[in-house]
Amino acid sequence: MRSSARAITLTEVVFPGTGILRDGLLILGFTGLTVIFAQIAIRLPFTTVPITGQTLAVLLTGAALGSNRGALSLLLYAVLGTMGAPVFAPSSAALQNQTVHLILPWQGTGKAIWELSSGGYILGFVFAAYVVGLLAERGWDRKAWVSAAMLIGNVILYVFGLAWLGYFIASNQVIPGLGRTYQELIPGSSVLEKTLVGGLYPFIPGDLFKLVIASLVLPSAWELASRIKGRDSPKP
Repeated sequence: MRSSARAITLTEVVFPGTGILRDGLLILGFTGLTVIFAQIAIRLPFTTVPITGQTLAVLLTGAALGSNRGALSLLLYAVLGTMGAPVFAPSSAALQNQTVHLILPWQGTGKAIWELSSGGYILGFVFAAYVVGLLAERGWDRKAWVSAAMLIGNVILYVFGLAWLGYFIASNQVIPGLGRTYQELIPGSSVLEKTLVGGLYPFIPGDLFKLVIASLVLPSAWELASRIKGRDSPKP
């Protein structure tokens, strides 16, 4: 584990230099990555929250960009969807006739996050990317500590996501396009149980898999970047 001094991030190695243009392009690029991964979705018939690839994109964004740029990338994602751009995961209504959706045909959702039962996860993305980025700036995205950084980021986004979903369940709102309330759709004998069934338990295996992928991709990317950098460096 490194000291509290800031370490260079992966994108700063791959794309050296400074400037608003470079930073802006990196932020936009990783926002686009999240948009695409949001369209890799699996519908669960007992909840309005689909399994998507967004978590992996969020963790990679924070680790690769660092705290500030990572958070800005996910904040841009949240703002775009809230303004109506179809960048969020497909809605429950859109996935009614299919179980697995793989990007095309495009079925993204554009809606204010406070109107979505999954809005808490989207808000949590911003904070998760910031914290993972902060840890990456301390060297946690390399080798031994990378899994811990990914796990911490995952826990953060679930704190926001579950609290948000629990509110929608407790308020007994009607699900747009389905004509049923969250309490009717999600099984369980209490709001807490329904929240965990609808927003946590089914996602644990997939998230563990995504954590493993992120934990393998980042050190490998660092190794590759280091080799390329060493090869391109002038010989003494």
